[in-house]
Amino acid sequence: MFNPLTREPHAIGAYACRKRVRAMIGGDAVVDSERAILLYEGGLPPVYYFPDDDVNSAFLVPSDTRTHCPFKGTARYWSISAGGKIIEDAVWSYPAPDQPEALAISGYKSFYWSKIETWMEEDEEVFVHPRDPFTRIDILPSKRTTQIIVDGETVVTSNSTLMLFETGLPPRLYFPKTDLRMDMLVPSQKRTQCPYKGEAEYYSMVLESGDILEDLVWQYPDPIAETARIKNRYAFHTERCEAVYIDGELYQP
Repeated sequence: MFNPLTREPHAIGAYACRKRVRAMIGGDAVVDSERAILLYEGGLPPVYYFPDDDVNSAFLVPSDTRTHCPFKGTARYWSISAGGKIIEDAVWSYPAPDQPEALAISGYKSFYWSKIETWMEEDEEVFVHPRDPFTRIDILPSKRTTQIIVDGETVVTSNSTLMLFETGLPPRLYFPKTDLRMDMLVPSQKRTQCPYKGEAEYYSMVLESGDILEDLVWQYPDPIAETARIKNRYAFHTERCEAVYIDGELYQP
């Protein structure tokens, strides 16, 4: 049986999702479903598959593209005609899956996430990929003294750290603005999105030597509700810092 926590390579598992999920292009819902399946394959993020009846066929244009996966079978494709444009090969299905574990997606269609303008779970926008019910985030306050050293300079000293623990990732430390050397930070053009936290803005750090550590720091100015506690707090790529100390002990997450 597929274990979504270990996720052996190429192992397949399908789980029912009862959220209302919509894929929107130009204000049109190409799919609107409360019967989606989350398909897991190895160590990859989950992928939504939707019953054929929940996909608006008026937006689909059959494609000649075919691909073969040794674990799911041969896929056929459709392009999307919506919002005044054609999005090539954005949709696929496996009419006759090869593996018993993949039979659950027979009669279902899936979408390339990045080819859809807006994804909604219920009435909240979702970024990057579906939220994984087997991923957990804990945000815990810590009054322990935390210091971050970069190029010999102490750039953070804080007794008000939020420690964010996310399944499968190293812990991240979030600090209030008042505990940082903000004079060393300059805004970056980089932006990233996270399905569990929202959109992050980045900052580079200008060292006294004149060197610049690009995109070392980030913050979520408007995180989603579940992670609202990190709003306007700043985190570092600690693996790129000289050292991190908590209560005087070297911290190695």
